[in-house]
Amino acid sequence: MSVDSQVLDRPISQNLPSVEANLTYLIPMAEKPINYTYEPPAGIPRSNGTHQTHKLPIYNARSISENILLDREGFAFTKHQTNVSNFYDEDQLHRVYYPEAEQLLKDVTGATQVVIFDHTLRNAGQSKPGENDIKEPAKRVHNDFTAKSGYTRARRELAARGIENIDTLLQQRFAIINVWRAMSTTGYAYAKPIQESPLAVCNAQSIAPTDLVAGDLVYRDRVGETYAVTYNSQHQWFYFPQMNRDEALFIKCFDSAEEGIARFAAHTAFEDPSSPADAPPRESIELRTFVFYPA
Repeated sequence: MSVDSQVLDRPISQNLPSVEANLTYLIPMAEKPINYTYEPPAGIPRSNGTHQTHKLPIYNARSISENILLDREGFAFTKHQTNVSNFYDEDQLHRVYYPEAEQLLKDVTGATQVVIFDHTLRNAGQSKPGENDIKEPAKRVHNDFTAKSGYTRARRELAARGIENIDTLLQQRFAIINVWRAMSTTGYAYAKPIQESPLAVCNAQSIAPTDLVAGDLVYRDRVGETYAVTYNSQHQWFYFPQMNRDEALFIKCFDSAEEGIARFAAHTAFEDPSSPADAPPRESIELRTFVFYPA
């Protein structure tokens, strides 16, 4: 699949409105970062990394959304109406939202096959670790998969679904794309857009390979691998303020293509200084998906 070679005639961030906010980066370290997804045994820290914040401009990308490409900047944005009335209803997610997102990804990427393998609901007001699966917004700069774990997670998830010819499937180009959406269902038709802890995404072209630090993500039954990110003054950050439930943001978390295509786009939640002090907790859903391109 060829990549659109269009080049903007000015820096993508030039003349865009922006906010300044603190983003949390990993401080470079000698050992491999380790993060536990649960409370580890006594004496073992939940994370062995240390972090520091940097105040950076985060540009409002709404006016240039049509010029942003998933295969170039590593993220993309589109309007897309959903028929889901309650994102907290597991049945609706699997029966309505998964098929919607599968077709949307095919339309956006030209993929021949899409496999949705995971979803995460985020709402700091309802998150109860150990009691439910709702999480708080993640406020460290990161990327969900690495050059290694993109393949290992694909093998694990495809095998679990009984998909045949996995070796053949993984020899063609595939990507892991996060589909991110506001999911406020309060009042449904009158649902408020996201104001608290919006998501910022980093232009993949501004990320140097040495900025990405592979770390272990420890589950009770397995060990995954994600990228933490160290600070680089060249990073370009963007967001789409006031996102509502009929808009979708795509984030490239992995791409098997190694040349000429955005492979990893870092992202993080952040405190938007322009948000009202009494803004309700952000409610969002992200789908993790395998997208297989034509051979």
